[in-house]
Amino acid sequence: PSCSCCCRQCVNRSSSLLLAPRMLHSSVMAAPVALHRLVASVLKPFAAGLTRMKVGLRRRERRSSYLLLAPLLCQAKPQAEVPSPPCSAYAHNIQRFQWIGEFVPAFGISGSQVKVLSSPSEFYETMKEHIKMAKKRIVMASLYLGTGPLEQELVDCIEETLQRSQDETPKSDLRVSVLLDCTRGSRGKKNSRTMLIPLLTKFPNQVRVSLYHTPDLRGILKFLLPERFNEIIGLQHIKVYLFDNNVIVSGANLSDSYFTNRQDRYVLLQDCHEIADFFDDLVNAVSDISLQLQQNDTTDMNQGMIHPFTGNRKDFCAEANKRIMAVVNEARSKQQYRNHIKCLSENNSEQLLVPSDNGQALKCTDTWIYPMIQMKSFEIRIDEQVTETLMTRAEAESKMYLTSGYFNLTKAYMDLILGTSADYQILLASPEVNGFFGAKGVAGAIPSAYVYIARQFYRRVYQSGLQDRIRLNEYFREDWTFHAKGLWYYLSGSRWPCLTLIGSPNFGYRSVHRDLEAQLAIVTDNHNLQQQLQQEQENLYCLSNEISTITFDQPNRHVKLWVKLVTPLIKNFF
Repeated sequence: PSCSCCCRQCVNRSSSLLLAPRMLHSSVMAAPVALHRLVASVLKPFAAGLTRMKVGLRRRERRSSYLLLAPLLCQAKPQAEVPSPPCSAYAHNIQRFQWIGEFVPAFGISGSQVKVLSSPSEFYETMKEHIKMAKKRIVMASLYLGTGPLEQELVDCIEETLQRSQDETPKSDLRVSVLLDCTRGSRGKKNSRTMLIPLLTKFPNQVRVSLYHTPDLRGILKFLLPERFNEIIGLQHIKVYLFDNNVIVSGANLSDSYFTNRQDRYVLLQDCHEIADFFDDLVNAVSDISLQLQQNDTTDMNQGMIHPFTGNRKDFCAEANKRIMAVVNEARSKQQYRNHIKCLSENNSEQLLVPSDNGQALKCTDTWIYPMIQMKSFEIRIDEQVTETLMTRAEAESKMYLTSGYFNLTKAYMDLILGTSADYQILLASPEVNGFFGAKGVAGAIPSAYVYIARQFYRRVYQSGLQDRIRLNEYFREDWTFHAKGLWYYLSGSRWPCLTLIGSPNFGYRSVHRDLEAQLAIVTDNHNLQQQLQQEQENLYCLSNEISTITFDQPNRHVKLWVKLVTPLIKNFF
């Protein structure tokens, strides 16, 4: 059952579990300041008792202790100054996935702060809109920045915002930080670096451009591998776009096709300063171990930092691990008190109040954001561990919709999909919407390699008799390419997903072993957000056809012999 009391009363309800019935009525009607002091005074002396009470409650049947108090609680009238929506009485989904917080920070927000973007154009326009409104910080992490007119318009937008910050009285402290991959961002004479040098020159005290270089591309290998081919060793693949306290997490790069006709996924987190701080600190940590772009198009390392390809590899990776994990661990420490309060009840069901950054309203915590990173070169495997655990724990008759623009599952992920109980519907790119379709030279054979990998996986599914539990779909849209990746998780019998993974990883070997990756696990009980995620999933899958045994007999699925021979040797590089 759910209570119609407002969110502020839900907090009162949490505290009422700790108080005698005589004190309950006064705590419900207390002012916010008095309530805060009352809760603080009660929590400390009762901490030990709460632990014992929690253990005892779990041994009882799945019922909420405040059901007995519902008549009294519902007598309290909603306070007019808090126009928040009703809170859910149970947070089954949030409790079910609390284990993710053992690996990463857990940020509780309202589902109303999350907006799922649906198209490349919406992604592009949303970025421009937030750049223009930025007052404190613009932080952008991507594989590369393109060189076309749309990309130039984005740079011009940043320049205008920086100029406006200087014209203000007093001057604004707006800063801009851009993190790109060094090899991809340096490709060609006109490249990401040349696009950003004018900003560096005009605003040297406000702009920072960092170029991550993998420590695995060094020595004779770096000397021999030409442009494009040197990108197979390892890349900065994180895609995070941050404007003050608003964050877009995506798999999309800063290039014209990603703004027009290359389908990806994008989620906007609004007024989430703690999450914005986390990603700001994360990008800053990676930037500190990266090459710094100079106004004359050269690069230098910050003083005292180990060089990624001329310095000692072991020392560089150890320093990178230390800096990046410090960000993760510090964020986890900051969340401990909030999460401790959240876990006081039996079902983790009482809703906390999240103050809006604009100070206008209080919102229910019905959604948890878990940022996950993967940097195998630095012995950071958080995303891999969480994804594998999620697949392992997936229950029978639950369903996972999994998508990857480049379908090349690791052996571990493949074995878990084949060996666990959940149903899977996997969406992959048809050859025509693969980003390498029609490319010149060896790269033109990459779509065929992905067809070959998909065919081998489908054969395993079919030979194991799992075609009713594991289904494959191919995305096709005329004149579009497909780059979406992620996962939607549906509990058994549920109409809507309660969890999604969204960000840069493709579930492939590169994502796990070579590149720097980041994504979010979003767990929600908010029905509006669940419906947004459901609509996103349907929009992608409705443009696909299910793969069957005859799919690979079609002429455009023919794979040349040399591709079949080479694919097992090179599949770990793409």
